[in-house]
Formats: sequence, C-alpha cells, structure tokens
Amino acid sequence: MLETLYSILQQTLTITAFVLGMMMIIEFINVKTDGLWSKKLQASPWAQILIGAFMGVIPGCLGTYTVVSLYIHGVVNFPALMAALIATAGDEAFFMFSMFPGKALTITAIMFGLSIVVGGILQLTMKNKFIGLSEKSFPLHDEPECHHDHHEHTGRKNLKNMTFVRALLIGLCLLVIGLILGGVIDEGHEHGHEHGGDEEWIRYTLLAMFSVILIIVIVAKEHFLEEHLWEHVIKVHLPKIFFWSLGVILVITLLNEYIDIQSFITNNHYLVLLLAILVGIIPQSGPHLVFVLLFAQGSIPLSVLLANSIVQDGHGALPLLAESRKAFFLSKGIKIVIGIAVGVAGLLLGF
Repeated sequence: MLETLYSILQQTLTITAFVLGMMMIIEFINVKTDGLWSKKLQASPWAQILIGAFMGVIPGCLGTYTVVSLYIHGVVNFPALMAALIATAGDEAFFMFSMFPGKALTITAIMFGLSIVVGGILQLTMKNKFIGLSEKSFPLHDEPECHHDHHEHTGRKNLKNMTFVRALLIGLCLLVIGLILGGVIDEGHEHGHEHGGDEEWIRYTLLAMFSVILIIVIVAKEHFLEEHLWEHVIKVHLPKIFFWSLGVILVITLLNEYIDIQSFITNNHYLVLLLAILVGIIPQSGPHLVFVLLFAQGSIPLSVLLANSIVQDGHGALPLLAESRKAFFLSKGIKIVIGIAVGVAGLLLGF
C-alpha cells in the first residue's frame, strides 16, 4: 500500500514539476520578449497546428505537456492542442517502436497526418478557439516594469537584498532539484517502464529546466517574480495541477486494483474496438499497454491499436483536466468520434 501511494506521489510530482517548469520558462520568455514570440505564434494558427502535431508525435508525454502549457497560456489555440493530443501515443510509443518499429512508424505517420487534417478542419470551423480559458489565461505584458531589462540588478545584489518571494522561489527550485536527484521525481520509475534510457533523458531535462529557472529567479527583477511567477504561475496554476493530477491518478490506480481490463478482451473485434476506445479515455499511461502487447502477439488488428492510440493521450492531458474540464472533455469527445470512425473503417477494410 505504501509503495502504491509513493508511486502515485511520484507521478503527481513529475507531472506537476514539468508543467510548472514549462509555464515558468514560457512566462519568462514571453515577458523578456515583450510577448513578441507568442504574438507571432498566435498570429500563425497553421504553424501552431504543425508545431502541435510535431510535439505530439514525440514519444512520451513531454511534448504534450509543452503544448498543454502553451494552450493554458493562450499562446496556441484549441486546433493546435487537438493536433498534439491526436498525434501523441504517450509512453506506449516507446513500446511500439521497440517491439514493432515498422508498424509503429506507420501508426505514427497516420496519427500525424490525421492530427494535421483535424486541426485544419477545426481551425476553419471553430468560432471559439480557446475553449474553457478565461481572459486571465492570456497574460499580457504591457506593464512598464515588464519592458525593462531583467538583468538590471545583478544576482549578487539580489541575493544580498533578498525578498521573501525570491527566497521562497529559490527554495522551491532547490527542493525540486533535490527531489529529482534523490529519485523522488523519477519518470522512469514512476511508470514502471523501461524506455531504454529515456527515463534518464527526462530526468536530465527536468534538472536542466529547474537549473535555468533557478538562475532566472536569482537575476530577475522583483516585479517579474511577484507578479508573474508567484501571482500568476504558482498561486493560480500550481494547486490545480497538483491536486487534479493527484486525484485522477489515485482514482485510476484504485480502479486498476479491482478491474482486470485484459480479462474482458474476447475474439470479437468490434467488442475489442469498443474496449480499446473506452480504455483510451483514461488519462494515464499504462492501461493502453495491453493493446500494444495484443497487437504484437497478433491477437488484434492494427485498426484497433490505432483507435486506442488516437483516443488516448497518456498523462499529457492531465494538466488540461486541471485547468479546463471543458477543453479536456471536448477533446476526448472529438477523439472518440475519430477513433470509432478509423477503427470501424479499418475493420471493414480488413486491417
């Protein structure tokens, strides 16, 4: 029981750390450039869709976390978010490429193309392209203080005249770095997956990210720390991301203790397709692995695995569930419709 609770805490901390880190870095870049980069990206919806699709096909959840963070900030719109969520196969992509690389490449190519098409259709048809986001989710940086050089004060002077907020943020960065080095925040261990060294890459990414954030916190002006990092990122987003991630992972873990999804699999391909889509709704990496293994064994056709891969998004959408339930459930609904259409068409065509 304690081991299960520790694993749940690991997953929650890893998700929270990465999304929080991405949001802090995005906030700094946006302020440092007076919002120029985000305004250019906001003005290029087709580029957003392409970027979203590319980030989505990156194996694992980091690419999806990044796009979700950009969506929460209002930098990319819902069609771009959908492109990322359709293109991603979560952690299961690692297993697919290790077990059947040729077919995995085909599945990835199909999902990438599908994500571009769906993103384009949504871009042309949707009126509200920021589902579930309030105006506060679009941080504008027109304050005079934001246009000054963030390195006006040296890090030494800032440390010598340290304020409470700066000390708190430095302590938070050091705590996260310590948890990563201590193995508490550990992507590879938390999922119980062997990604061929990928867990090391994720750990190094988090270490580099929070090392950069630590430098930013030391050299940045007080206004940026108080108004942008503390008031906007930490106070507004941190509690929601942490507690929603914790709650969802806890519920899913408890359900998995009592429900053996694999036992429901039968030789009826349409029933298996329905189960694949239903399991795909679960916002967590792990349960979907059963369909990867069944496909590798030749027990299910490619269309069933493809449908599951389209509907699922690993852990990537958990922060979206925390920030906008409306956007989360709408994205799942769209992906369910696409998954059913692709799965049924595939079964009828015999693949």
